[in-house]
Amino acid sequence: MTVPTPPPGDDEKERMGPTKPFDLVVVALIVGVTAWILVRYNYSSVPPLPVLTGIVLYLLAIIEVVVGFIVRARVEGRDVGRARGQLHPLTAARVLALAKASAILGAIATGLWAGVLVFLLTQHDIAAAERDRPAAVVGLIGGVLLTVAALWLEYCCRAPDDPEDSINGSSPGAA
Repeated sequence: MTVPTPPPGDDEKERMGPTKPFDLVVVALIVGVTAWILVRYNYSSVPPLPVLTGIVLYLLAIIEVVVGFIVRARVEGRDVGRARGQLHPLTAARVLALAKASAILGAIATGLWAGVLVFLLTQHDIAAAERDRPAAVVGLIGGVLLTVAALWLEYCCRAPDDPEDSINGSSPGAA
């Protein structure tokens, strides 16, 4: 008699967990190095960077912080359910997916703008590089803010009775 193997989704390691900041740092580093290489060899063909380019990241971060406070208040007040006026569980899942995607987008934006800024800071004799530095700084700060806001939103989606071990990435042992 053979023991049936559990379906692929039942494995504890395959379940979706909180976004790990280390993973986001790795994404930012890879994108940053790639951006630096691309800008280094193609800067002469890049148009001037407008300062307002990174503003979209700030707007997304603000929206996610506001949504985070709303979700957190509903979750802490146990106001999640299908009744009118409650936070629908499907909406909470969508907000969580938004938070995870935004964290990755923020890491990509952070890496991109960091790579561009590192290149621009090393160019002392090019006037265009000096004009592009403020845009790179605005974009870099926006990327960091979006990443932090996304992690905050993801944290706000946690149920109040989640075990503390799930925050640290480890799972509770078998009972």
